[in-house]
Amino acid sequence: MTKEKTKRISAKKSIPTSPLLAKNKKAYHDYEVLDTYEAGIVLTGPEVKSTREHRANLKGAYVHIHNNYAFAEGIHISPYKFAPDTKYNPTKRRKLLLHQKQIDKIGISQKEQGVTIVPLELYLKGSLIKVKIGICRGRQLHDKREMLKKRSQDMETKRVLKAHTR
Repeated sequence: MTKEKTKRISAKKSIPTSPLLAKNKKAYHDYEVLDTYEAGIVLTGPEVKSTREHRANLKGAYVHIHNNYAFAEGIHISPYKFAPDTKYNPTKRRKLLLHQKQIDKIGISQKEQGVTIVPLELYLKGSLIKVKIGICRGRQLHDKREMLKKRSQDMETKRVLKAHTR
């Protein structure tokens, strides 16, 4: 008589396969990223659940310093469908969690001409939701064209090299 081994089914929650929850592609196109910082973000329970479902949008968002605290404005987090809150504002101001030295550096760089602070990515780090913020300088139209031209040339050379290595 043989004993059959039974598999224990664990009741783990489903974890998203990608730790990247949202990316501000427009910021990478419109700005030159000079420096980046990782910050925590203060979210409510339904906002966390909605963000984990990839229902956040960083397009048009920015960061500003007020009373030695960093705040993110314009991050759109869609309402969680099972949340009872009917008066939810999806683009409300959210506090960012940074060290005071980082806030001071960001505040100094924010005062420079043509520099802005933009949230670049929203991602998971373990069980926490983090925001990658960047100190950015705006690109001119001709810079954007040069960047696109260079990117297409690089893709073309990679394609040709790949064809010749076969």
